[in-house]
Amino acid sequence: MALPFARSLWLCRWGAKQLGVAAVEARRGISFKLEEKTAHSSLALFKGDTGVKYGMVGLEPTKVALNVERFREWAVVLADTAVTSGRHYWEVTVKRSQQFRIGVADVDMSRDSCIGVDDRSWVFTYAQHKWHTMLAKEKAPVEGIGQPEKVGLLLEYEAQKLSLVDVSRMAVVHTLQTDFRGPVVPAFALWDGELLTHSGLEVPEGL
Repeated sequence: MALPFARSLWLCRWGAKQLGVAAVEARRGISFKLEEKTAHSSLALFKGDTGVKYGMVGLEPTKVALNVERFREWAVVLADTAVTSGRHYWEVTVKRSQQFRIGVADVDMSRDSCIGVDDRSWVFTYAQHKWHTMLAKEKAPVEGIGQPEKVGLLLEYEAQKLSLVDVSRMAVVHTLQTDFRGPVVPAFALWDGELLTHSGLEVPEGL
């Protein structure tokens, strides 16, 4: 028996809505928090583990839970969600920080190293009012961006790319070619101020 017109129309609209939701979900990037067990003792997490602040003195090592996953030498913290495929976008609000690094790293990178120092992390670094890319201690200048309050990162796993995005113009400023060989996680380092992460965002159109 044929469905009444009104119900057929409702089903069509419902189906279209579900397809729209699926499309949005497909565009949405990873949602993550910062993993406390990886955070160096000089770092403190806040706002539901989505932000990190630097303390010059930091916590006494004896008051920090012993953990093989914790960074021991450098003020680094990793996110709790790994990426193995797809395109993902997240943003970082910078508060009172003049020296920080943001990017991605292998989930099993050495906890005695710092992101940007070894060849298993890929980062954009801000220091002395200038941006650079950094890989295995090698730096390259990034032009066309100052010190915005918020920046974006676009990770394209299959294309092996990590891009710095100027959120005010929603435009890619610089793209770093990567060499992913396994799961990577968002990674952060800072030596003053605070960083607040915003994840679970859709990849902006045009990027």
